[in-house]
Amino acid sequence: MKPRFPQNIFLFGRYSYVRRFHQSSRRNLSSFINHIRSNRRTFSSTGGGSGGGGTGDSNGNAFLLPGATVATILMLGALHGRRLYEDKKIEEKRERGIELEFHQDVKASFLGILPLRSISRAWGSLTSVEIPVWMRPFVYKAWSRAFHSNLEEAALPLEEYASLRDFFVRSLKQGCRPIDPDPRCLVSPVDGTVLRFGELKESRGMIEQVKGHSYSVPALLGTNSLLPMVPQGKDESEEEAAGDKGDKSWLRVSLASPKLRESISASPMKGLYYCVIYLKPGDYHRIHSPADWNALVRRHFAGRLFPVNERATRTIKNLYVENERVVLEGVWKQGFMALAAVGATNIGSIELFIEPELRTNKPKKKLFPTEPPEERVYDPQGHGVKLEKGKEVGVFNMGSTVVLVFQAPTANSPDGSSSSSDYRFCVKQGERVRVGQALGRWKEG
Repeated sequence: MKPRFPQNIFLFGRYSYVRRFHQSSRRNLSSFINHIRSNRRTFSSTGGGSGGGGTGDSNGNAFLLPGATVATILMLGALHGRRLYEDKKIEEKRERGIELEFHQDVKASFLGILPLRSISRAWGSLTSVEIPVWMRPFVYKAWSRAFHSNLEEAALPLEEYASLRDFFVRSLKQGCRPIDPDPRCLVSPVDGTVLRFGELKESRGMIEQVKGHSYSVPALLGTNSLLPMVPQGKDESEEEAAGDKGDKSWLRVSLASPKLRESISASPMKGLYYCVIYLKPGDYHRIHSPADWNALVRRHFAGRLFPVNERATRTIKNLYVENERVVLEGVWKQGFMALAAVGATNIGSIELFIEPELRTNKPKKKLFPTEPPEERVYDPQGHGVKLEKGKEVGVFNMGSTVVLVFQAPTANSPDGSSSSSDYRFCVKQGERVRVGQALGRWKEG
């Protein structure tokens, strides 16, 4: 008679090995954490943890890696991997000479049902969590490697940026962005990539988002815009009568300063131009003034928060019109000037230094708000807020897009038309620009 052995003897042996391995791993992990804790205490005792305005654990409490920091690191890795993949695909198409066209896909439709505003507010809260002082250089250097940020330009040591948000909106060292001194040029208000630029010749003022799809400037700036567009088939008196009926902004500004209304109404003889600049997540996020001008009106559109990367511009209709944005309108020595700061996913917060109380991406009761934009007229006397060329105007919490719409000198052709302009852009599509770099120049008439 053969002896019988329980069938679970082998399994028991295997489980014993697994249990011993698990206990060994726990001991190794515990020793690793104790090693980090001892190093951290040494770092704090030497004064390394006392700077930067942080509230690191200086009392020797147990080491704890905040869950928010772990989530942030994972988010950075995911964003970096996605960026590398998309950049590779786009570069392959460009090498083959393929011009990307508009094509709405399933992903774009799916984004329309996501609570992107809530997600962006959650991301804003996450990036506002204070990072331990000893960890800050590692996190910020990882970010800079992933998104090609230049840490040498930061105005402060990395340990002094308490959170990712503080790091995103950091200022630069003095002299890092020299401003072109030529009085006959318009400079870039941001660091970024030039997506589109040109002259608005049609009466509707259409800007090409991508090949095969365009959006109108009045839709971007608002129906109450000060935009000096004269529709074809109407003379100036008809246009002014229509403006008096429909434009509340014009009414308020013109009542305060009739001379200002007259000067802009006479400006359509000058050329009207636009320039679209995209800020990547690793770019410098502050917005500067492109010229000496007076901001008269601010409008805040509480729209969606779709992403604004290159894929989004090719798949989402009226992207910049749908997204939340802050528009500044006013005048400069050549006529009309408008700067639209367009938000995006995870960048719902747009701040204006000239209006610190402005709050964007506020919770809404309705998913699809239909109310008109929140509007404020600066200085009822009509002078507005003076913005000096190159000075800081606002900031994004991350990368996004800026659209400039402005008037510039026009040279009349022999037949009396104004198709040829003295103003000339000195940038190319796809070119990287920096704050203070000239976007275009003109000659004195």
